[in-house]
Amino acid sequence: MKSMTGFGRGVAEHGGARATVDIRAVNHRFLDLKMRGNLPPATEEAVGAKVRGALERGAVSVSVHVTRAAAGASRVDLAAARVAHEALREVAKQLGLVGPDLKLVLAQPGVMITDAGAPEGDAPDAAHAAIVAATDLALAQLATMREAEGQALARDLTARLDELAATRATLATLAAAVPAEVQAKLRERVQRLLGDTQLEPARLAQEIALLADRADVSEELVRLASHLGQARALLGDPKPAGRRLDFLVQEIGRELNTVGSKAASADLTSAVVGGKAALEKLREQVQNVE
Repeated sequence: MKSMTGFGRGVAEHGGARATVDIRAVNHRFLDLKMRGNLPPATEEAVGAKVRGALERGAVSVSVHVTRAAAGASRVDLAAARVAHEALREVAKQLGLVGPDLKLVLAQPGVMITDAGAPEGDAPDAAHAAIVAATDLALAQLATMREAEGQALARDLTARLDELAATRATLATLAAAVPAEVQAKLRERVQRLLGDTQLEPARLAQEIALLADRADVSEELVRLASHLGQARALLGDPKPAGRRLDFLVQEIGRELNTVGSKAASADLTSAVVGGKAALEKLREQVQNVE
């Protein structure tokens, strides 16, 4: 399991171009990718493809900065400088002039040498290669951070599911006592209304059965247990599980609402309210899961 939140930075050099790529990701229902850096179309497409291949959803911001090495550095060829100085000194001597100064020596061909930098025609290709390599490094760092946060999320989600499982067990215990409670309440109500008049036992049993059936939540509890089990299994799934967890959270809420609407006792209603509180905490955390 991975969190949708994280940051990654990658730095790479190629052919005199140095690229720094920063990738920031936060929660979002879908994948929302934004790139900054005035990239050539081919490079932007390559970076976008790598991000879309690595992330399923989240608001992702990619920032790219490229610098290039200087065209070349100058240095003095001392051997050539000595030859030039001797030649100029000899000419000055023949003409009766003062010997040559340093500026004149350095101006002679071959004395100052400029080291060649990266060819200008290769600059776009070098920048593209550096950016793509830096993107890979940034995505790797982002994945490490998202996995670490995902482990923390999984622990918290497990605690929330445990709380809901305990609520479900409480509901099952309370629901098992509902038929007897319904029967006792109906008998008491009938006796209060009819006084000494006796109601046919078969008719009374029929009414009790109808009320108990309306208050029966066994199917809802079975589905609730299934949803909780599926959610727990997804916590250990390496594939993106956020959307499936979000769906299961909705289904868990649906079952709790149905149990609450059928609740035939104050204790059942109270347990449902507690379950909804735990579900809301679960829902908030699920929004952080990729």
